[in-house]
Order: sequence, then C-alpha cells, then structure tokens
Amino acid sequence: MGVKRALISVYDKRGIVEFARGLADLGVEIISTGGTYRALHGAGVPVREVAEVAGFPEILDGRVKTLQPQIHAGILAIRSNPRHMAQLAEHGVAPIDLVVVNLYPFRETVANPAVTLEEAVEQIDIGGPAMVRAAAKNWQDVGVVVNPDRYEAILAELRETGGLSLQTRFALMLEAFQHTAAYDGAIAGWLASRGRELVAARAPGQEAGDGASGGAASPFPDTLTLTFTKVQDLRYGENPHQVAAFYSDGTAGGTVIARARQLHGKELSYNNINDAHAALELVKEFDEPAAVAIKHANPCGVAVAPTIAEAFRRAYEADTVSIFGGIVALNRPCDRETAALLSKIFLEIVIAPDFEPEALQVLTRKKNLRLLAVGPIDRNPPAGFDLKRVGGGLLVQGWDAVQEDPASWKPVTAKAPTPEQLRDLAFAMKVCKHVKSNAIVVAKGGQTLGVGAGQMNRIDAARFALRQAGDAARGAVLASDAFFPFPDVVEAAGEAGIAAIAQPGGSIRDEESITRANELGIAMVFTGVRHFRH
Repeated sequence: MGVKRALISVYDKRGIVEFARGLADLGVEIISTGGTYRALHGAGVPVREVAEVAGFPEILDGRVKTLQPQIHAGILAIRSNPRHMAQLAEHGVAPIDLVVVNLYPFRETVANPAVTLEEAVEQIDIGGPAMVRAAAKNWQDVGVVVNPDRYEAILAELRETGGLSLQTRFALMLEAFQHTAAYDGAIAGWLASRGRELVAARAPGQEAGDGASGGAASPFPDTLTLTFTKVQDLRYGENPHQVAAFYSDGTAGGTVIARARQLHGKELSYNNINDAHAALELVKEFDEPAAVAIKHANPCGVAVAPTIAEAFRRAYEADTVSIFGGIVALNRPCDRETAALLSKIFLEIVIAPDFEPEALQVLTRKKNLRLLAVGPIDRNPPAGFDLKRVGGGLLVQGWDAVQEDPASWKPVTAKAPTPEQLRDLAFAMKVCKHVKSNAIVVAKGGQTLGVGAGQMNRIDAARFALRQAGDAARGAVLASDAFFPFPDVVEAAGEAGIAAIAQPGGSIRDEESITRANELGIAMVFTGVRHFRH
C-alpha cells in the first residue's frame, strides 16, 4: 500500500513535526486540523487545513472539524471497488492513505479529583475516534497510527519499500481498535463511578440513573468495561508451565505497585508482583515507621518503631525463618543503617518510598535483589474495584479499606484492655486484614509474634500463631479476622497467657466466648468489622 496523502490530527504532539517532515520529504501530501496544523505550519512543514479540503470551516468551538463526508469518504473508500472510486471522482474527494490521530486526554483530565463533569465531558473526543475507527475498518487500504512510538518504524518502512505491508497495516488496525476500546472504557468507567457521584450531588436524594431503573443506583454498572495496558510479558506465572503477563490500569495518583520504579535487580516475576502488592498494601496501613515482611502473600513479620531501621530489625526478629527469600516493604525511605540490616539476609525485593544514595551503594552489591521505589506513601486504597476472576465470570467488590477507630470498639468483658493493649490490638488488627483467612495475629509492643494464616478452621490458625509466639505470648494480644464460633480460641489464648483479644463478634455463641474470657481474666473487645481475605 503506497501513501500519497495523510491526515494528521493529534493531541499528543510528541515527534509529530519530525514525522510529518519525513512524510513530506517522501512526497506525501499532508492535511491537518487546528493546533496540529499550526504546529506543522509553524515548523515549515507543507500542510493544508482540513477546512480547506472539506470546503467547510471548523465550528462549535472545534467540536466539528473532521466530521465531514469529504474526509470520511476519503478514508473509507475501498480502492479495489470501482464504484467507490467512481463516487470519489464524482464528488471530487481524494483518497486518504494514512490517518495519524491520537485522542483528547480524558484519562489524564479525570485523574484530577477536583475535575468537574463539564470539564470531563469536554475531553470526550468525537472526531478522533471516528477517524481512527474508519481508517482501522478500511485497514487493507489505509494505515492508521495512534501511537507516537510507531512514527520512526513507519517512516523507515515507507523509505525502504514505498508503502506499508499487509502485516504492518493489520498490526496498526489492531492497535487502533484497542486504543479506542480503552478510551471508551475509561469514559464509561469514570461516568459510572465519579460521574454518577457528581450528578447525584446536584440532585440530592436521587441517584444518577434512578429515572430509568426505578430504584437506588448500584455502585456497579450493568456493563463493566475494564481497560488495561500491558506493562510486560512475564517469564511464567505462579508455576513454570503457566504463561503470564503484567498489565496496568493506567490510573494516575496513589501508591500502587503498578507505578513502582525498579531501581535495581533482575526482572520481576508473577509471584514477585503479587507479593509486592501484598507488602505495599499492608505497610500503607501505618503512620509510624513500619516494616513488613511478606512470604507467599502473607505477612510473616510486621513491626513499627521510632526509626525505620528499628522497625525492620523487629519485623525480622518476628520470624527469622520465613523471611528468607521474602519481600520487605518500608513506609519510610531506606537509609544506610536499614540497608546494612537488609543486606545480611536473602531477600527477593525491597520496596520503599525511596532509597538514599548510601543505601543504594549497599543494596546494589546484591546483583539479583530487586529495589522498588514507590514515592511518598499515599494510604488510600488502589483506584477502582478489587477483582477476582472465576470460571466464566468476574467477582467485583470494593477494597477492604475501612480505617477502624479502636475508640469505637465495644468492650464485652469485665476487664477492659489497657491503653497499651488497645494500641497493640489496633496494630494486630491492621495486620490481620492482610492475612489469608482464617487469620489470627498475636502481637505486642507494635511487633507481630505469631501469624496463623489460611487455615481451614480458626482454632488451628490460633494454635499456629500461639505456638509461633511461644513464651512471648504471655501478656500479648490476639486479633481475629472473624468471630469465634466456639470458645476454643479463647481457651487456647488463655493457656498461652494472652492478655487481650479483638474480634468482630456476631456469633450465636458470643456469650460462651465472653464467659470464658471472663473466667480466664482476658479483656476482649468486639470490633464489629469482619476482614475475611480469600
């Protein structure tokens, strides 16, 4: 396919002048719109305005500029169809062989939490997607370029062969439809969530969509459109026989693993990324300096302290065995003292807001250790929903992002927790939120002593955590992610010397657990919030 005429209309003008100049040097006629025309004309690139070609000016503040028969007929005409070509000649329309378009920055606009509905709507591109889809549909005769990273390769192929191969045009078509699908998905997703909220705020008492549905609107749209961009292919999945890749949802802002910068070490694996996400989300729970050690997506050691080095030392001492080959997350920049401690053990990844130069000097001596910088910690949960794929469908829920206030917890025993015990219970429950159910956490002094994760019954989870804590359980606290169906966990806690317990409550046998706690002299509070994690 030769290229004699190109239409260029881009919001992102990276490299566009050089690309257009390269096309012009190959004898390609260029037509363009608005700001793109001015950029090309100002740079001395030969270019004609679309308004001149179409015989109709841009109107409605630029809302209508390429939505013209002269433009779309030139894109959509099938060159091998004599009737199409005769109609072009009859109406004086010249074919357009290359469409270079990228779209208004909707996703970037709505990343601003203060954006208005009107500002967002104005960034919904109409003419751009129409041209992209038209060119993609007619891919056998028209090339369509939506990605500035393609410019150099396109020019190289045109210079070498004088045209674009069938394989290139197909690849460009596929990329174009993926581009418009992601764009529309971002619009639909934002309107279904934040857009709905903005409309509801204008008409209190009536949610957006009530008129059509006759009832209160669900936070979940009837059609869920998800758009993700591939970051990288991975060597394999959870196991070597599984293929895998890593995708980003492209949302801006927030502290999430998808936007971490890798400063050192070998390529991340599927399990690395999954575990790193678990570590980061847990360390975000804490205001004070905190360190989290993760193994197989479960915390094996967590601690807070006045300094980040001390926090890591205590997290390591919480379980010196399981941390081997694990992942560590810090919520303060990694300094030289902390780096020296980290370097003494085998770790897969260290995650921190940043790494001081002296810390990097120490840690980069370990060739394979991956270092991830995530920037200043934002304690908010990731944007959007928590998703879990099942055969034939998708489970969707909000993130478990509740920030519990221990002052609101209900003491249910004769003995109430001391202020120090209440602080430890709050610490333990933050950890418990991030442990696979059934989950039990034993802690004291802002340090985990034992973690019982993923057991099929609660008493086994408690026995594991208490056995791991050993003698240190005396005077410590215990947190549970869900209620006690029987008083057996309270009894095990009493035998180990646990001083205080936090659990959601809500069992039909709550009174049995309360009675047993009173008999054993254990303080117990009901939090009212369950934290199952499957």
